[in-house]
Amino acid sequence: MSDTILKVSGLKVAYGGIKAVKGIDLEVGKGELVTLIGANGAGKTTTLKAITGTLPACSVEGVISYMGTPLTGVHSFQMVEKKLAMVPEGRGVFTRMTIHENLLMGAYTRNDKAGIDADIEKWFSVFPRLKERAAAMAGTLSGGEQQMLAMARALMSHPNLLLLDEPSMGLSPIMVEKIFEVIRDVSKQGITILLVEQNAKLALEAAHRGYVMDSGAIIMTGNASDMLHDPRVQAAYLGE
Repeated sequence: MSDTILKVSGLKVAYGGIKAVKGIDLEVGKGELVTLIGANGAGKTTTLKAITGTLPACSVEGVISYMGTPLTGVHSFQMVEKKLAMVPEGRGVFTRMTIHENLLMGAYTRNDKAGIDADIEKWFSVFPRLKERAAAMAGTLSGGEQQMLAMARALMSHPNLLLLDEPSMGLSPIMVEKIFEVIRDVSKQGITILLVEQNAKLALEAAHRGYVMDSGAIIMTGNASDMLHDPRVQAAYLGE
């Protein structure tokens, strides 16, 4: 099998006459942390939703392959069974279920009870705040706590590919640091990650490679550390 986990070729997404994504190519190799950065409205979230088949009615062209197999016609709920998990923008936790129940939902494709219990304890050790409130309804958590829960829930499925959509959005600086610490740790465990993020500095510091998206097109790609020091990236996205 190829070491390419995700390959997007010629992806175009249009809503009526509005072209949201204009023929982009990107790929993510096994074990890589790749980030897709760009301003709000650049088409980043649309790209993720095209990958996961969660777009509203629109025109989609191009080929999206996951572990060598096209995702065309694969329903979003089937992707979890294929070990592709996404933490959506806005967290998307089950607000009327407890933290513990949310984590169990993340493992619904598994039947190894001992392993599931061990993983819940593992993520409770990473996020002690979740353990303290394990019986609380997810809707009572702060935004940062919900982001922790959404990440832990996705990781309960043991994904081969984890898609993260704007994990730092709306969080306090200290919570953003914690979330990125976990993203880096998860990457070190060998889990492949595609990270969509407006905080270009933190994203590029954490990633191996990066893509810059602007007005629906990929305008730059390269090694993340090189991009971090590229004057064009600094001027446009790093405020330098």
